[in-house]
Amino acid sequence: MKTAEIFRAWKSILDGRSPSLSIEITKECPLSCPGCYAYGLEHLGGDVVLRQVSDYKGKELIHRVLALVDEHRPLHLSIVGGEPLVRFRELNEILPEVMGRQIRTHVVTSAVREIPAEWNRLELLKIVVSIDGLSPEHDVRRKPATYDRILKNIAGHCVTVHCTITSQMMLRPGYLREFVEFWSKRDEISQIWMSMFTPQIGETSSEILSPVARRQAVRDLLELREVFPKLDMPRAAVEGFLTPPSNPDECMFAQTTSTITADLKTRIGPCQFGGNPDCSQCGCLASVGLHQIYRHRLAGVVPIAWVFNTSHRVGIRRRAS
Repeated sequence: MKTAEIFRAWKSILDGRSPSLSIEITKECPLSCPGCYAYGLEHLGGDVVLRQVSDYKGKELIHRVLALVDEHRPLHLSIVGGEPLVRFRELNEILPEVMGRQIRTHVVTSAVREIPAEWNRLELLKIVVSIDGLSPEHDVRRKPATYDRILKNIAGHCVTVHCTITSQMMLRPGYLREFVEFWSKRDEISQIWMSMFTPQIGETSSEILSPVARRQAVRDLLELREVFPKLDMPRAAVEGFLTPPSNPDECMFAQTTSTITADLKTRIGPCQFGGNPDCSQCGCLASVGLHQIYRHRLAGVVPIAWVFNTSHRVGIRRRAS
């Protein structure tokens, strides 16, 4: 995050705004990916799961999403799901309206269906395609959003690839390099981002990286970012995987992002994962990256954490007044 963007975020906090807004635009998804936190039992607090909430279509969805955007006035918007491309017709109307409000926007998708060509004209839009490792593993986990289908559906676009590292990937030396090398060669790919699997407290999933595997993943990423420029991850962010925020109150990303589920009213907390995430094993790239900024000092003197916390308290008082 650039210094100017940090100060814009702080100003928005002082004004009682949410610097970042994330909307689960639909509960529908044709995939059934292992380890998907959005459909986890704890994601919405344990009383209900995402597939059970009410969601919207058509003009009502368009109206409600834009109303949320105007209420929160974010600097950044993430549209997630479910699978956002299930609502591509509505997004064809929502996205130009959001762009007109000068809001940088991410649409996070599996690329299970064709991405509308007209989205190429939206300068503030970033399309982020989630890919779970190399083709043999990915195609099993994310069918019908297979490699062949993704490559067909991103043709003619400029997209960012996002991969969540799991313990299985780290069993084979060179796995991450092979993944980054494959996608770096594709003309459609502008950036590659890597996160790590984040479990809930008490979870025993086979996806969870051991401390040894996590350290090896960090070493691999630090090496690969020097070789493949499209692996667009600052060194501090990669190293941050080893020292994530200890709890949501210390997580700058959690504190500055409002996440709303598909009923467009229920807020997910304490962060985008919902439930009771194990912060000691946080693998969210945004969380660990912003935490590194949070720990630094402005001009080597004033702790950024102090400035942020003071701004956050002021913003809360303004929203309450």
